[in-house]
Amino acid sequence: MVDDTQGNAGRSEPGHRRRRSRMGLTVRQRLVSAAVKRPYRVVVAKPGLDGHDRGAKVIARALRDAGFEVIYTGLHQTADQVVQAVVQEDADAVGLSLLSGAHLTLVPRVIEGLKELGRDDVLVIVGGIIPEDDIPVLKAMGVAEVFTPGAPLPAIGAWLGEALDERERGEDA
Repeated sequence: MVDDTQGNAGRSEPGHRRRRSRMGLTVRQRLVSAAVKRPYRVVVAKPGLDGHDRGAKVIARALRDAGFEVIYTGLHQTADQVVQAVVQEDADAVGLSLLSGAHLTLVPRVIEGLKELGRDDVLVIVGGIIPEDDIPVLKAMGVAEVFTPGAPLPAIGAWLGEALDERERGEDA
């Protein structure tokens, strides 16, 4: 690992540490807070009966390489199992990978389960084969962002880090 603490053209931000991965990618370690000093924790889940998990594994690895702590739940998780994983892992965000068309059924169950357990602070993101007309519906339910096939991996990590940073700034205010 090469330490690159100056990062972005000499711009260094408090609470962030930059380093380069083996593949030469800039990795930005985000800290939840100066007091806690841990990377953001993200649960990547495959709810439902869909058995295709390559995309979820690619996202999990990309987020890990970007400095997030990632917990992958594996295939065929129920909404309740996803919620329990988020609570048990004290996750900051959950990424739901859906390719089966069940997103309008499973996502609301996860969001409601998080609310019931007092974890409505968890950022919910969705990825997969999501029809364009369903994206505003998911966002109205409480999904923070939807990523469809072809979304650049660095952009997903950057968006998630910025969204979690913004959430933390809001909670500190």
